[in-house]
Amino acid sequence: MRINKYISETGFCSRRQTDRMISEGRITINDVICEPGAEVTEGDLVLIDGEPIPKRADPVYILLHKPVGITCTAAKHVEGNIIDFVNYPSRIFAVGRLDKASEGLILLTNDGAIVNKMMRSEHGHEKEYVVTVDKPITDDFLYKMSSGIEILGVTTKRCVTTYQSEYVFRIILTEGLNLQIRRMCKELGYRVLRLERIRIMNMLIEGIDKGTWRDLTPEELEILFEQLN
Repeated sequence: MRINKYISETGFCSRRQTDRMISEGRITINDVICEPGAEVTEGDLVLIDGEPIPKRADPVYILLHKPVGITCTAAKHVEGNIIDFVNYPSRIFAVGRLDKASEGLILLTNDGAIVNKMMRSEHGHEKEYVVTVDKPITDDFLYKMSSGIEILGVTTKRCVTTYQSEYVFRIILTEGLNLQIRRMCKELGYRVLRLERIRIMNMLIEGIDKGTWRDLTPEELEILFEQLN
């Protein structure tokens, strides 16, 4: 197996990062400085900076009910960043984002392999939101929201909208443009007062108190992986 594939499969770093460390002479195989394209066989001793590759961490998948005011970033200098808020004992990151003024469901994991599968809009994975606006909701508003609105130089994909009450509607998206729902509403003369994500694919917010998190159940993981394949 090529060295960059071998190291990436340990979860330590990506193939590109591995290639960079090889060029810097930081990787050895059986005490010999590794060359680009080197092969690793069973029993070889691979060291990075003279140290064995750390054992791959057990996979983590947790669902957080994010409150308003928490920022979906791992940057430590950002006050109220999501990583400090969750304070998980091992390294995790958020899959996707909810803006600081929004609340609701967000998945955090250490499994980088699922990120692209979940985030790419062509895969059509659903995210459902409950939105409160500042004016009464009309049939015309719901129709235009569901048909597609031009924001950020593109037209949003067709989606499902549902009337819930005079000022509240639900919307199911399969894409995630920056501040998409807020921008869509603004184009139609509405202002979002409250935005909550209640579902990501098969994962629901029900039973998760605001500001708390829980592990995905085995059943949720099984369905999630089936949908991602």
